[in-house]
Amino acid sequence: MFESTGTTAYELVGEQDAPVVALIHGLGMNRRMWREFVDSLAVSYRVLTYDLYGHGESSLPPSVPSLKLYALQLKELLEKLEINHCAVMGFSLGGMINRRFAINYPESTSALIILNSPHERAPEEQSEIERRVAHTAQGGPKATIETSLQRWFTPEFLSTHTDIVDEVREWILSNEPLSYTQCREVLAKGVVELIRPQPPIVCPSLVITCQNDSGSTPAMSHGISREIPGSQVMIIPRLQHLGLLEDSSAFIEPVLRFLSASLN
Repeated sequence: MFESTGTTAYELVGEQDAPVVALIHGLGMNRRMWREFVDSLAVSYRVLTYDLYGHGESSLPPSVPSLKLYALQLKELLEKLEINHCAVMGFSLGGMINRRFAINYPESTSALIILNSPHERAPEEQSEIERRVAHTAQGGPKATIETSLQRWFTPEFLSTHTDIVDEVREWILSNEPLSYTQCREVLAKGVVELIRPQPPIVCPSLVITCQNDSGSTPAMSHGISREIPGSQVMIIPRLQHLGLLEDSSAFIEPVLRFLSASLN
């Protein structure tokens, strides 16, 4: 086990004695993506949001990024805040990090919510994401941002909610190019260590993705669920990768039901 020395920006809201829910954002984003979730969750839970290394207001990664490093970042933050265990909700890369966290620190994981997160890929799917990593290495975040936005949002949302789309674009473009490329490589290659995990994940788990998420497909979510005994799967109709920003209520309501059944 290695030690991290980075600095993590975070916010903690809600009643001090309430069960804790930690939220992990996706690649290139930051803790602000959870704003609507925090408002709803903080009614009943103590909600921890933070920026991954290399994102938002946190420091650059103290070593080459990996799922283990990001899991350790959360573990150290919880220790700093004197939080013994929590439910962990992660989006995309965050849904890989929370699985790694549950494998490495099962005693600290009371439940998992895995949103729009990849799993075992077909060879052509793996080749495509590795191609994107190569493009990012050459041109930085701007090299793929416009095609990414088209994968993330429905055409209708892209044309009618330019304020949210512009904010997401700004988040992505603000990333330091090398750190962003390295994190994207974790997204591309890290799934291998999560397939058929040993030891298995045994905490209550909810897996959600969107019907038209091309990078974190319904088949992948079902694959994740098959490897976590007793887990639940939900597929949100119509939406794409960033469906949780396009229609947050479609996610928040099942998340609240799951947490109520799992933590209370």
